[in-house]
Amino acid sequence: MTTTENIVNFCNQRTNLKEIKDFPGAFNGLQIQNSGTVTKVGASVDAGLIPFQKAISKGIDFIITHHGLFWTPPVPITGTAYKKIKLCINHNLAVYGSHLPLDCHREIGNNAILSQKLELLPLASFLPYEGVDIGLIVENTHSIKDLSHRLKSLFPKGIDSMEFGTDTPSKIAILTGSGQSAVDKILDAGTDTLITGELKQHHFNLAQEHRLNLYACGHYATETFGVNALAQEVSDKFDLPYEFIETECPL
Repeated sequence: MTTTENIVNFCNQRTNLKEIKDFPGAFNGLQIQNSGTVTKVGASVDAGLIPFQKAISKGIDFIITHHGLFWTPPVPITGTAYKKIKLCINHNLAVYGSHLPLDCHREIGNNAILSQKLELLPLASFLPYEGVDIGLIVENTHSIKDLSHRLKSLFPKGIDSMEFGTDTPSKIAILTGSGQSAVDKILDAGTDTLITGELKQHHFNLAQEHRLNLYACGHYATETFGVNALAQEVSDKFDLPYEFIETECPL
């Protein structure tokens, strides 16, 4: 057992929370407090009613989420929003959110861990947002065929591939989650290949017209890494049991 405050302070410092500006209205940090002590840590990609119910059933009283509860515009505490908050308060579940800080972190960020799993060496960052780059550029020696095979193995639920670029790109861009903001920036970053979570239909046309390799591997699937890594570090540091809450999201 440890205090909620100790875990929150650790997470704030580990994710460089004060240094990373998020999208307007997004709130990173402790979103719902509990009684003040923690006996088991959990992590989930989304701050959803079902993940919360699963966490409570497993005895978790501190959960780290990537997509937290609070975004712009704020919503009335009615309907599902009321049910989620009431559920957490009634069952002493503290909720912590970390969005962009857990995308771009050099060690436990979604981009960084994805590059490690693909055995691709980070070279630089790209795609600045409020003074901080949120994307990653990695070195590559694999053919597109081999890269596609690696991605399919890592994301067995399936990926969407658009392969119109070079056969063996020397560099690859990585942006987990939504890749919409990155597609028209990768050529300036020195690559024609992007690995991301989700794209829109018109990106197929852009891939053809600009000769790009685009891989959409699932918004949810590409963002399981960061919360899992952070929660595991919390578990190790404070000697607490830990469990990841899987929600089987197909998108």
